[in-house]
Amino acid sequence: MTNAEFTEWLRDLSDTGLRALVAARPELITPVPAHIEGLAIRAASPSVTGRALDRLNRFTLAVVETLVVMTAEDGPGLPYDELHRALARSVPSQDASPPRPAEASAPRPSRKAPSRDVAAGLGTPLREAVDHLRAAALIYGPDDALRPAPGVREVSEHPAGLGPPAAEVFRHHPPERLEELAEAVHRGQTARGGSVVDRLAGLLAEGGIVERLLRDVGPQARAALEELAWGPPTGRVPNARRQVTLETAQSPIEQLLARGLLAANSDDSVVLPREVGLVLRGGRVHRDLCPTPPPLTGTARDAELAGRTAASQAFAFTRTVEELCERWSVDPPGTLRAGGLSVRDLKRTAQILDLPEWTAALVVEVAHAAGLVAATSPADGEWVPTTAYDGWRVKATEDRWEALAGAWLAGDRVPGLVGERDDRDRLLNVLHPELRRPAAAEVRLRTLAVLASAGPGLAPSSQSVRERLAFEQPRRRGAYRDQLVEFTLREAEQIGVIGLGAMPAFGRRLLPASARQAPAPAKPAGKGAARKSAAGTAAELLAPLLPEPLDHLLLQADLTAVAPGPLVSELGRWLALVADIESKGVATVYRFGEQSVRRALDAGFSAEDVLAMLEKHSTTPVPQPLRYLVTDVARRHGRVRVGTAGAYVRCDDPGVLDEVMADKRAVPLRLRRLAPTVVASRSSRVVVVDSLRALGYAPVAESSEGDVVVSRADARRTERPPSARSFQVHSGPDTDVVAAAVRALRAGDAAHQERRQPVAAPDGQVPRSPSTGTITVLQEAIRQGARVWIGYLDSQGHATSRILEPARMEGGYLTAYDETRAAIHRFALHRITGVADVG
Repeated sequence: MTNAEFTEWLRDLSDTGLRALVAARPELITPVPAHIEGLAIRAASPSVTGRALDRLNRFTLAVVETLVVMTAEDGPGLPYDELHRALARSVPSQDASPPRPAEASAPRPSRKAPSRDVAAGLGTPLREAVDHLRAAALIYGPDDALRPAPGVREVSEHPAGLGPPAAEVFRHHPPERLEELAEAVHRGQTARGGSVVDRLAGLLAEGGIVERLLRDVGPQARAALEELAWGPPTGRVPNARRQVTLETAQSPIEQLLARGLLAANSDDSVVLPREVGLVLRGGRVHRDLCPTPPPLTGTARDAELAGRTAASQAFAFTRTVEELCERWSVDPPGTLRAGGLSVRDLKRTAQILDLPEWTAALVVEVAHAAGLVAATSPADGEWVPTTAYDGWRVKATEDRWEALAGAWLAGDRVPGLVGERDDRDRLLNVLHPELRRPAAAEVRLRTLAVLASAGPGLAPSSQSVRERLAFEQPRRRGAYRDQLVEFTLREAEQIGVIGLGAMPAFGRRLLPASARQAPAPAKPAGKGAARKSAAGTAAELLAPLLPEPLDHLLLQADLTAVAPGPLVSELGRWLALVADIESKGVATVYRFGEQSVRRALDAGFSAEDVLAMLEKHSTTPVPQPLRYLVTDVARRHGRVRVGTAGAYVRCDDPGVLDEVMADKRAVPLRLRRLAPTVVASRSSRVVVVDSLRALGYAPVAESSEGDVVVSRADARRTERPPSARSFQVHSGPDTDVVAAAVRALRAGDAAHQERRQPVAAPDGQVPRSPSTGTITVLQEAIRQGARVWIGYLDSQGHATSRILEPARMEGGYLTAYDETRAAIHRFALHRITGVADVG
């Protein structure tokens, strides 16, 4: 009967009410049900109901749980005033004394009635919660008979931590056992009629009887009940189905089983009946209920300092990603067969970037999420930059950071898990496929939304953030989510989304509009950045806070160069090629060496090019030692050339080859003299080049045509992989889609109720029109709610005419009410031959 009542309640909703319902729960129209009964069935399904309950905050969920506890499945609804009183008893107040354990000498005291202040303060939040739940069809009925919607009771396994009702707990007990329990419980009390299960449940529902039973048991038994009182209501007990009576009960658990205060629900577990739990709680459904979220507490920061700190970290993180890609362009690490990056390569990358391993793992994962690095092949490949990196690196720093932060925010991978082990005790490496977690993006977004809701300059503590998230989504709390929250806070600080624990304006602008809250305007963030409004993108708000890149450096006589600040991208990449970073900080120190200069020569630069570049960007003359180093390396560079035979080595100076042939360290190359200036080897060209460089020579690779092979950093590229599906914020479907879905529902329901006969298809040739024009006309029909005539190819390829009321169009399909079939159908867009107006 309940399902039928719920269906009729849905049918009686206005179009505005139905639109509000499907906007709050878009999964109800994916796809559009054929009629209202189909909508009711889908709304009551466990998966859909559970998803809707997951979105509720703690207070709104408490309203649902209170209705589940205080109404029976086939009983009357609960009046709004009684719901208000029940919830008010759970709200802490000075007038309400906390519950005390039951005492052997006196009945258990009940909680005092809530004060007027508590009752008044609960009115507005409760009204808003009830209206929201009714709009989402999680409860239904008028204010004098509120009921949980079908499916809610089934999904709420232990509402408010309470066990199932006594009638359900004892339903499967043997009849003779139920008679013994009923006799032990009522002991001369008047028992209600009906089945023995109903009589036993009715006796336990009387608080006075339960209080008497509590006085009859020992303190250890009462302590066991107190452990279960506030949930979970189940506990493990060996041989839980043992047969005990009042006379044979010896242990505390047996005393409770003999009196029906506990019941066995399996061979090794017991459960606390709901009626007993409510008595133990003093008549309260919840322990301490607050209708408002807990306040955020933490450390007060200077808003300007926090913004500049975050901007500095954002700049550093962006440059680190660029450095990673440049390094992997020249010397890419290999991929593991199981996927990911080896522990050794991660350690080497962390050493090159001068970062802790967890930070290096974050840099690698974010670069991968942004599509800047990828594997050349799934197995036995290499991790190299993608073609997208070349477009990314020429953008402004603020735009590059926004792309990185956005990829991190929407990604489903958890870099913080690197180094841990999975369920099969396998190590989780960087870029390993098992780092994906479905809830990662949502937890990340909600954590940042909590930070965004804090006042300007407030750095909330991680504890207060977890408490706020536990209030906002109580059904999803747990150690796993707390771990993801800690990872999010740590990674957001490293990426520059927050600074000193506080979120600046550009970090808040990074969030979707539905997830951010604008606190009171903060003090302008500094010179040139006096933006009193938060208008603009995250990149536009970040730009004034970034340090101005420099196009000059200081050359020193000890073969070092000092960059007094961040360099422009082109100069920074070139300097990283021709010199090695010696130290980082406010200023970066680069050291020139024979190997680094040769690296620039291998990339196609001549000695004149290197010296000209140094002279152009140095504020001091090029020191003589540096000039000697560049010219000396260039003089020896390329005198020895290595081609492909296996490999051959040629040199215009036979004396150099004599030295190579006489060197015992060259024996593994198995060199053989072919001519005074040519030596052959069975090793590959790459091996021969690397070996000769290790011997102190400066060879270059040579092509089969005799040309020098230039090893350019941007030559190692792979295609960008398809982007993973990013997390979408629940903001509801488009209003036009909602309106069209409601129209289709009404039409389908009318046909279902009236058993309306299909209309005849129009005479004449089926419509034919260009595909682009067809899509445009259908979109306009959806917006206006108009009927259209289409031609449609069936599975045999025959063209048929249909009269449709289009509802929605997505994924290559059109969902519409088909008047020629009197039903809702999905039509493949590629089978629609054309569209025309209905005459």
